[in-house]
Amino acid sequence: MNPTKLFPTQEIGSLAKPGWLVRATRGQRPSAADLAELDRWAERLEIPGVGELRALLAAERPDKERVRDWAALFAIRLQEAAGLDVVYDGEARRIEMYEYPVRRIAGFHFYGHVRSFDNKYYRKAAVVDRVRLTEPFHLEELKYVKAVARRPVKVPITGPYTLADWSFNEYYLKTVDPAERDLRRRAYEAKRAFTLDLAREVLHPTLQALAAAGADWIQIDEPAAATHPDEVPILVEAFNAATDGVRAKISIHICYSNYRVLYPELLKMRVDHLALEFKNTGDYNVVHLFKEFGDTRELGLGVLDVHSDVLETPEEVRDKLLAAARVLGAEKIWGNPDCGLRTRTWDVAFAKLRNLVEGARLAREAVGARA
Repeated sequence: MNPTKLFPTQEIGSLAKPGWLVRATRGQRPSAADLAELDRWAERLEIPGVGELRALLAAERPDKERVRDWAALFAIRLQEAAGLDVVYDGEARRIEMYEYPVRRIAGFHFYGHVRSFDNKYYRKAAVVDRVRLTEPFHLEELKYVKAVARRPVKVPITGPYTLADWSFNEYYLKTVDPAERDLRRRAYEAKRAFTLDLAREVLHPTLQALAAAGADWIQIDEPAAATHPDEVPILVEAFNAATDGVRAKISIHICYSNYRVLYPELLKMRVDHLALEFKNTGDYNVVHLFKEFGDTRELGLGVLDVHSDVLETPEEVRDKLLAAARVLGAEKIWGNPDCGLRTRTWDVAFAKLRNLVEGARLAREAVGARA
């Protein structure tokens, strides 16, 4: 991270998985179109040695982890070529932000698929016993990213509240005092117990392990944060329990939400950086909320719509960054997409990220800072 640079830029996490990666992990051979796409991006991103990757993909039983290494490398180089200040691997190894961690936590039973957004689905699980971490996750992928990245690295991880909110809560409902007759109160207490167990027994040791493995910045994703306004105290309590004593920069990413319902409770959250969605809603007036409550933490300003192929111009990005800076101060503002770009093609994602970086440069130029 460059703490002196104004309007630094970041991606939020996920990119689309290349066709050759998807087919290889399913035990299929890549199509001619997949290989053509591979070669095109290898040339564009100046990635050498892709003959090894082609040989892997042609094998009867390809080494899937090595294929994922290559996919991570492509995603890292795409973000670096776009000019981002902080990068990750586009979550190349992860099935999905819910299912991936849940498969590494004892106490869950999977049922079936449910729709999350756009044309994306996840396999939903029920908690049927007290949760227990089977192994800290994302460690090997972080080590690989740090070994090959040429820019500072940020690792995203799904937060405890979202994991709880997106699951069926069978076990913890049984632990609530049966003398409690209020059904809403019973559900609240069960949700709190579930979320806090996830925070303390699963997220906290995983975050500690990530920090020990060299994570300088950990982004905790909580897309469900504002789903139930009365449960914001649970969100904050669990977040603080999960991050307690973790020696890394900590950020939270909350996509499409009514951010007003998070305050003033969010002021109790021990977090360094808030990465939020603005472009999709168009409501940039929300930045005044942070000034109103005296929230002095960094703000990752969502200026790219991840649900549209329309390219935001650098001038549009510049103007949004400068408008937020006039309210909160330029030193607090980062530029980023609203959310992960996994629903966009790499061509669209790359063009959007390039315009984000150029817009940030124009914003620095406008305030007389070095580009």
